[in-house]
Amino acid sequence: MTESPVGGRCDCGAIAGPLGTCVDYYHAILSEEQTDPHMYRWHAPVVCAYLLQHPSRAHEKYLDGQFRQLQLYLDKGLDALLRVAAHQVARNRHGARSSYDMAPLAAYEPLPPGGPPRHFRATFCRLPFRDGSFVSAGHLAYGHRIEAIAEATVESWRSIQD
Repeated sequence: MTESPVGGRCDCGAIAGPLGTCVDYYHAILSEEQTDPHMYRWHAPVVCAYLLQHPSRAHEKYLDGQFRQLQLYLDKGLDALLRVAAHQVARNRHGARSSYDMAPLAAYEPLPPGGPPRHFRATFCRLPFRDGSFVSAGHLAYGHRIEAIAEATVESWRSIQD
């Protein structure tokens, strides 16, 4: 376990699961994505949610954009998020001067100050891992679980401003 959990807890507040802390789940997901292109469709929400739940592992300057990406995903769905990501990749190939086009995310709330939250109702440590896979119950079920983690992440960040 590489996150040095205190009392079997991850730094996001979750109790370690059978694979370890969230970082162990995160690395296992990233590894499995490499062999499953359909699972890889959820890569962006996985990365954004993981880093927002574990901001000590992130670059602070990107957290706002990741928070907005999760809101876009929850508002308009995975295909919309994938279109924004494809736009960014194409833009970067053409030598855009700024590092990231925030225009598609401008309608979404900025990351609230005062974080990170101490608790999330859904975390990576709770993802089912059966028969050596996160998608043993199917890709749709996996996608619903990632969406629940994204919802919990946005919800907890929003709650710190109340």
